[in-house]
Amino acid sequence: MTMEAYEYEDGSISYPGHPRGPGGTEPVETIDLSEYTGEVVTWTTSTATPPGVREPNTLAIVEFDVDGESVRALGQVTTDEIETGDKVEPVHVEELREPGAGIREPESQDWDGYRFQPV
Repeated sequence: MTMEAYEYEDGSISYPGHPRGPGGTEPVETIDLSEYTGEVVTWTTSTATPPGVREPNTLAIVEFDVDGESVRALGQVTTDEIETGDKVEPVHVEELREPGAGIREPESQDWDGYRFQPV
């Protein structure tokens, strides 16, 4: 599994990727952000989480530098010990939330994804 961002004709990068970029252009390349180290821009801890999501749930906005182009991602963090400016890397996890909680059928979607881990 990859943490796939899209690059567009004008050089901008979007995560998550969108079928249309700035000016309505289509993506020209995909970039796997899991191969990069990012920096925590800001973070917060949610204590009132949706069903099946860990509580408390620490989240961070992380900025990646991809060949001079900035792209940001929001995601869970592996620890509560996180600070603005920390360097982090995406790590794959099998379950970002418990599949049996909530109203969706567990087989109807993927439950894995990425969390940010300090390096």
